[in-house]
Amino acid sequence: MATLLLSLSAPALAQTASPQTDAAGQALKRVEQELQTEKNRQKQLERQSQTLDKELNDLRGQLIGLADQTRVQERALDELEGTLAALETEERSRAATLDSERGQIAGLLGALQRLARVPPEAALARPEGPVDTLRSALLLRDTVPVLRARADALTAALTALAETRDSLVAQRAKALATRKGLSDKQAEMSRLVSRREELSRQTDAERLQLSQRMGQLSGQASDLRQLMDRIEAERRAAAEAAAKREAEQKEAERKAAEKRLAEQREAERRLAAQKEAERKDAERKLAELRAAEQKAAALKAAEEQRAKDEAAKEAARAAAELALARKAPNGPPSVGGMPTPVGGRLTTRFGETDRFGATSRGVTIQTRAGAAVVAPQGGSIMFAGPFKGYGLILIVEHSNGYHSLIAGLGRIDTAVGKKVAAGEPIATMPTDGTPDLYFELRRNGQPINPQRGFGAPEGKGQG
Repeated sequence: MATLLLSLSAPALAQTASPQTDAAGQALKRVEQELQTEKNRQKQLERQSQTLDKELNDLRGQLIGLADQTRVQERALDELEGTLAALETEERSRAATLDSERGQIAGLLGALQRLARVPPEAALARPEGPVDTLRSALLLRDTVPVLRARADALTAALTALAETRDSLVAQRAKALATRKGLSDKQAEMSRLVSRREELSRQTDAERLQLSQRMGQLSGQASDLRQLMDRIEAERRAAAEAAAKREAEQKEAERKAAEKRLAEQREAERRLAAQKEAERKDAERKLAELRAAEQKAAALKAAEEQRAKDEAAKEAARAAAELALARKAPNGPPSVGGMPTPVGGRLTTRFGETDRFGATSRGVTIQTRAGAAVVAPQGGSIMFAGPFKGYGLILIVEHSNGYHSLIAGLGRIDTAVGKKVAAGEPIATMPTDGTPDLYFELRRNGQPINPQRGFGAPEGKGQG
């Protein structure tokens, strides 16, 4: 009866396992097709990423050029405003001089008019003596040429004042045009910065979504393969068990008369079967070990290749940043040969006493409202945001242990983790007054004199 049940259960188990295996195989095939589609999409995204990287590099180049043009226009506007101030001072001085001259000439003209209205007969009959009358005539004769000369000088001064006012009007128009050009450049620079950030966000979001989708598909594929392997193993074990029991039953029935010999032979056969099973198990474990070693070797080779590819990409990015820095028409302003993040007037040097009475560990630069702030050297953004009493600050990590700290900003146009090229706009100053930018350079955590620049010997530049 037991043999009959085993004979019936083995085909049933095989029939049950077959639909499950087929369903799992179809599901695995579908998941693998989706995984291949996502891999193709990943390759396409890589190509798009390369195109976006090129566009980002082009945008960096444009931003660097616009930043340089903005600095040139800011300097030109400073000169024009200085010229306007001088012309306005000259205009006020000339106007005051002319007002004084007009008063003096008006007094002389009044005296001459009063003398001219007295007829000769009346002059003879006046109570003054002849000497006084003669003195008045002589005074009248000497005053007329002087009055004519001063009138000519007044005419020339009026002409000069008119020319000064014309020059002042022209300079004001030129300054207005320069301010408008500067505003247009700043607006264009803000648009390019927004475009740069939009491209970065778009690429990062799509890469993250694709990575998550491929991770889910890989997990599904692994689960389906394990399910198929387990069903197939159960089916083979059931078939082998049924065949083994049937053979054992036939052997027992055939040798029923020779029970002792049959038991001995059965024991020997069981021992041989056990050894065979152990040998197969050892071979299976050896095969699994070899497969695991091959898989580990393949993963190691893939990791090494990925590391080489990342190194190549990093080298290409560094070369692109260097090329962008070299293509810039005018480098950023410098103090003692050291590039500074913004143009302006140096008010506090390294080691001097600042306005709070402390020894300055960096430099302070007075700049224009809304001026563009650029990276003094290529690197990565380590911190971007408000910090205690310093307001908005940026910390940029450079090579060879250097860090830049930039404080006093009005707006930050980058984010933590972003890589920036030398001269690339990263922030703007406050839009009112004459703001101060604080720039501190550190190497291996110690502040050094920014005027000595990058590459100062370690331990130097402290004064």
